[in-house]
Amino acid sequence: MDSTATPPSGVVQTAPAPPAPPEKVEPESTPQGATGPTSAQPEVTAFDIAVRAPEAIKELLDKHLELQRYRAVTDLDEAELARLIVLAERNVRNLVGTLGYFSPNITITREGGVNQRPTIVVAVDPGQPTTIGTVAIDFAGDIAASPDPAAQAQRADIQRDWRLPAGRRFTQDAWDGAKTQALRELVARRYPAGKLAGSLADVDAPEHSAALSVNLDSGPLYRLGPMQVTGVERYDPVLVPRLARLSTGAPYDQNQLVEAQQRLASSGYFDSAYVFVDPDSDPEAAPVQVQVREARLQKIVLGVGVTTDAGPRASIEHTHLRVPGTNWRAATKLQIETKSPFAQTEWTSIPDESNWRWLALARAERVDDDTLVTRSSRLRFGRIQSGERIDRNVYAQYDRASVSGSGQTGTSAADTGDGSALTGNYVWTGRYFDSLIAPNKGYGLGFELGAGSTMGAQHLPLGRVVGRWLGILPLGSGRIAMRAEGGAVIAKDSARIPGTLLFRTGGDTTVRGYGWRDIGITLANGATGPGRYMAVGSVEYQRPMMKDGRPSDWENTFFIDAGSVADNPKDMRASVGIGTGVRWKSPIGPLQMDLAYGVKPKALRLHVTVGFVF
Repeated sequence: MDSTATPPSGVVQTAPAPPAPPEKVEPESTPQGATGPTSAQPEVTAFDIAVRAPEAIKELLDKHLELQRYRAVTDLDEAELARLIVLAERNVRNLVGTLGYFSPNITITREGGVNQRPTIVVAVDPGQPTTIGTVAIDFAGDIAASPDPAAQAQRADIQRDWRLPAGRRFTQDAWDGAKTQALRELVARRYPAGKLAGSLADVDAPEHSAALSVNLDSGPLYRLGPMQVTGVERYDPVLVPRLARLSTGAPYDQNQLVEAQQRLASSGYFDSAYVFVDPDSDPEAAPVQVQVREARLQKIVLGVGVTTDAGPRASIEHTHLRVPGTNWRAATKLQIETKSPFAQTEWTSIPDESNWRWLALARAERVDDDTLVTRSSRLRFGRIQSGERIDRNVYAQYDRASVSGSGQTGTSAADTGDGSALTGNYVWTGRYFDSLIAPNKGYGLGFELGAGSTMGAQHLPLGRVVGRWLGILPLGSGRIAMRAEGGAVIAKDSARIPGTLLFRTGGDTTVRGYGWRDIGITLANGATGPGRYMAVGSVEYQRPMMKDGRPSDWENTFFIDAGSVADNPKDMRASVGIGTGVRWKSPIGPLQMDLAYGVKPKALRLHVTVGFVF
């Protein structure tokens, strides 16, 4: 078939195509007047166009038909208009071919008398669409013959993820998209210089079938070379490679470069970061280019907010990224609110080669539960490691709690959480979600282990353990989110354990339908105090709200929560809340608005939170 009459780029027909218009009807010159793009809507038009075809084809022709551009030529005579009508048939055939119809019946006629405004009627019966027959994906370069299992797996992934398998309908957009996706998967790992060496869609119009062939040339395998950093002036030069965590000699992986870039940008030290490898560099040791723009050495952040648990709040936070005389970062925050105002300062070192940091923290807080007022202080010193999926924390901690208020009358200090303790702790958290901002599937798991002694008049041993789990299971429509948390403090009954190490629950992120820390131990005077054992569970169905047949950014939820706190496991009695709510996928995470009914208080309560944290 003549290349001037082929369907879209990369597509050929093996069956004869309809004959082209005769040469003699080719216009001798371009019609007078500006033609403009086919999508233009001229104020004055020489003729009307009516397309009679199925909706998808009509939309395509209305937008791209070549005849549209000549409507602005108002001095067309009848002969020129006749020539344009003949030429339009080839244009319509090629356009319809982009949707996979290669044997359409096309009729283009002129309606209206000689002295009347003409209407060009384009009638298209597309016929049977073309479907994919055979598909051949061939490889060249290192990936073609590499015995490395990673290369073989990448080759298999490209073939498995091919978007136009046999039996699928052929369209030009789908064909282009499939090739683009295959190339994207090739260059994402190991082969940044990969290219599409060739492609062909061989269309058999009478059989309504297309045989596809694609050749992907990977080029050589690339390994990461030394890091070349620009933009660092204020901070220790070792900071960028330690935050990026890219190993010299490792195979190129675009995802790892993106993750390194995100680590740098989210570290607080840099306003922006760009990490890349030049495909024209040495494949054996391709230098990793890192361009950063440093953040200001100090900054102050003012904040206001409101929660249904604690009401309105205001905060001020000062961060110094390099305290004079050290490489440590200091973040100091003061938060003012009705229920739990606090002041805190946290100092952290830059990470070492294993990504461990030293950490020092001091915090003072006042918690008002209406009947008990707990003034607590905390000192912590240890090391922390933050990874892509796993966080670890090892530290020594001193806690002191002083309790006052009407709820203390007639109770012992041990019952209200008045005391102090020194403990050693290990905390581990693993996050295996598909997204850490708005997950749709996956799970998270965490636990805390602590041991130490009470302080003050008596030094009694204590042990503390906390475990938590969140699982998200996708369904055909929506997902199920399941949550569980439990904790225990082991010590003698007479031990004065500070309330900051004991348990109370209830509120926005625990058991909805109850107020903040409403679930605890009922003391002899009727007040609610902290307990040594805690269990919380929740099941939530999250269903997307549909808009125009597609899921929107809003979801509807139905949930049931339950929780209990006791000083003895056999005394655990569940407090249950049930309700419904909505979610909005905001840029900073889900905005949650829930209306819950607490079974024990027999009352409705509104809960509002923003963001996803595990």
